[in-house]
Amino acid sequence: MPDIVTRWTRTRPAPYLIAGLLLVLTLMSLVPASLDAAQGGKSEVFPVQKAAPAAVVIETAGNEVELRRQLRAKNGVSELSSDTSVIRFSVAPTGSFGFITPKLLGLALITQSPDLPLEQMPPVSNAYEIHKLADGSGMLVGFVEATLKPQLTPSQRPKNVRIGLYSNPSGKAPHIVAVPLVKLVVDRMPIRLDAKEPGSAVLFDMDLQSTANRTSSQTGP
Repeated sequence: MPDIVTRWTRTRPAPYLIAGLLLVLTLMSLVPASLDAAQGGKSEVFPVQKAAPAAVVIETAGNEVELRRQLRAKNGVSELSSDTSVIRFSVAPTGSFGFITPKLLGLALITQSPDLPLEQMPPVSNAYEIHKLADGSGMLVGFVEATLKPQLTPSQRPKNVRIGLYSNPSGKAPHIVAVPLVKLVVDRMPIRLDAKEPGSAVLFDMDLQSTANRTSSQTGP
């Protein structure tokens, strides 16, 4: 009888050892996938998931052509090169700029459209300029009044600022700025300053948030 008991106790744990080994092998098979997910693997991080850029301001006032040149240099963008008359923001190359009519811009921002149709050259004299930065995020360019300029800098800007962004400079709005598209909340269309003149400067009222509030398909090659 002692021999039978001894043999029984020696052979009994075998099923548990086998089950344990199977469990270890199963866990090991999951490790590579877990590590790949933790390290990001090859999955793309879209710009909308990154921290939205801060507003960019050119401190001086001056000639419109020179102000635009300075802002483009500061944002590291160059003229959009396209074989077609219109190109979607999502497929436009990073580090480039294009233009959009006030009407299409207003409709896109009000409806929170994830994409914008851009043109290489201004289609109208009051077109708004759009910058696509190196990380794929978008910036809307316009002109603001001098009293508003200090509120746009990150260190001074409150949580929410109501801004009037003009398409062209004037004595009232002499300073050029670029504000991140994903931080804009819009509830009305832009208005022409001269209702009788289709090409007159346009004023676009909007809220500039401290964090990204819009969804976006901002991507780039």
